[in-house]
Amino acid sequence: MDLQQRVEALEARVAALESGRSAAAEPAPEPSGGHVRYEGHLAEPAELDWVITVDPARVLELPDGPRTDVLAALGHPARAAIVRLLAAQGPQPAATLQEAADLGSPGRLYHHLKSLTAANLVEQDKRGTYRLRPKATIPALVLLTAASDIADQLR
Repeated sequence: MDLQQRVEALEARVAALESGRSAAAEPAPEPSGGHVRYEGHLAEPAELDWVITVDPARVLELPDGPRTDVLAALGHPARAAIVRLLAAQGPQPAATLQEAADLGSPGRLYHHLKSLTAANLVEQDKRGTYRLRPKATIPALVLLTAASDIADQLR
């Protein structure tokens, strides 16, 4: 979703909130009777617990733009390497990320970090130090695990 589309979506949501009506023009999908659930607990590099249970009908009705942005951000080997390192070892300076992702130049690293930050996976912790956003850590691990399962790497 480009900046113009994001601004238009935000303006529509603000207008809906100000008028007292729902931002969604369509009613919520009928419950399917099923559910998808994922959860996780991490002790290192940070203490995190996460549980999500959602009706698949709701997930299938959500717009694809934001989710495909996340999948695209994780879909490059260098970006996956960055996310794996941050998940395993916590915040890291740019030079360490560049080495871990086998990127020859800082420019290439920042290109990949831009994609990861735009998808809300990574944030700059302090000057030159990056980390996985706490809210994104377990979901990112779930995505990497699910991709590994689909690729038959877990069997």
